[in-house]
Amino acid sequence: MEQNHKKCMSNEFDKFLRLANHLFVSLNLLFLPFYYLGQDYKNCNLLDHWYSDTLLTNSSNVRFSGCWGYTQNGVEYGIIGSTEGHHFFQLTQENKFKFIDFVPGRFVSSQAITREYKTYKNFLYASGDEGSGSLQIIDLSYLPDSVDLVADIQNTEIGKIHNLFIDSTNALLYACSVTPFLNGQELSLVPLKVFSIENPINPILLWQGPEDLFEVHDIYVKDGIAILNCGYEGIRIYNFSNPSQPILLSNLTVYQDQGYNHQGWLAPNGKTYVFADETAGTKIKKAILNEDYSLSIQNFFGSDYQAYEKTPHNIQCTDEFAFVAYYNDGLRIYDLRSNPPIEIAYYDTYTDNPGNVFSMWGAWGIYSLFPSQRILISDRNTGFYLFDFNQSFFSEIHPNDGLKIFPNPGSQNEEINVFIPFDYEATFLTIFDMAGKKLVEKSIENTNIVTIDSLFVSGVYTLKIEYTDYLNERKSQIKKLVIK
Repeated sequence: MEQNHKKCMSNEFDKFLRLANHLFVSLNLLFLPFYYLGQDYKNCNLLDHWYSDTLLTNSSNVRFSGCWGYTQNGVEYGIIGSTEGHHFFQLTQENKFKFIDFVPGRFVSSQAITREYKTYKNFLYASGDEGSGSLQIIDLSYLPDSVDLVADIQNTEIGKIHNLFIDSTNALLYACSVTPFLNGQELSLVPLKVFSIENPINPILLWQGPEDLFEVHDIYVKDGIAILNCGYEGIRIYNFSNPSQPILLSNLTVYQDQGYNHQGWLAPNGKTYVFADETAGTKIKKAILNEDYSLSIQNFFGSDYQAYEKTPHNIQCTDEFAFVAYYNDGLRIYDLRSNPPIEIAYYDTYTDNPGNVFSMWGAWGIYSLFPSQRILISDRNTGFYLFDFNQSFFSEIHPNDGLKIFPNPGSQNEEINVFIPFDYEATFLTIFDMAGKKLVEKSIENTNIVTIDSLFVSGVYTLKIEYTDYLNERKSQIKKLVIK
């Protein structure tokens, strides 16, 4: 009885220390200078930001790695990895990060810079890929009060893991680039291991391989079809319907603009696959998954190169949009319906310092799957970000649409929305009544959507847009607005 009481008291004291540490960090955030944050943005809004300068780091100032999101009982949560472990936050209705809990990693060090996450049922699977890393399984069922570490696995089957994917339908955990341990010593790296997680806290090994690959860096699985990102060996696609006996379906070893094949995401339509090579100067690729399970690259797109070549990192996508953590360029959002896809929104989370040409600092992880359509970004150097992007609105707008007013006709009691084409810059909007009187004058920055409160009586109005085009020439366009 006394031993159990002491253990309980110890656990409560540990939680108190974790909370005290994060309260200290939160107070520090009140004094975080906003010039530290990137201010280059368009069509997405920064809702909140969390950062701690007390976490372990080295001269690179890298403190953070992967992130993930989780929804339980209609409440959304965010998780970010750091050099010290795993940080849990509730995303409040006021669009703020509310600290919940912290779980230390098995390996805590300034060198612990690769942590990744996936969820299954009410469990979070957390990997680490440095030092004496392990697979940690964390019970989320006690949220929003706390979380509980229920397994910390490091053995001859599981150890350091570079990345994870979970097929929730079939209760399968895919672990990429696994380095097991025997008596504390590292064994040889295994490219891919597949585990059953029917018992969520006791993964059972079903298969490992392929023996002819050096590594599997990342993976995406849907309906038993697995797309493997294999570094300099390209992409492989397997059928894992029988996870103990996968069947090779296709192999893309050589392609245009090839680098280190890093990660990709299959759109819900099951046809559009967007992937990136983690090599400076390479573009993002939009591909089609054919009926024979081969990949055909359709488009190349990505950040324009300025002072130095940029590097894409992690991607998630819908049928319409690709959401990219783009290292130094922060969050980038592309419309996949355009040919090639065009950038429609961005927020630069990492402000480049003069003379800094290292292309792999900045935005690392992304999560864009929340029902609220809020977006998480983890930046290696500057912390955790929560963004708003009006995905529903932009789904109604085709990227090639011209100047658009809607609803038009409108009524006296509803807002009027104006869509400004993406290639219009330095825009100024004016609305006149029939007598030529100016009713609205507005300079438009950082957005292609303008919402105007309806203060008009019934009648016909003139909307004028002045803008600079791609040739840097000043032009104007006029449209009629009808209020019933």
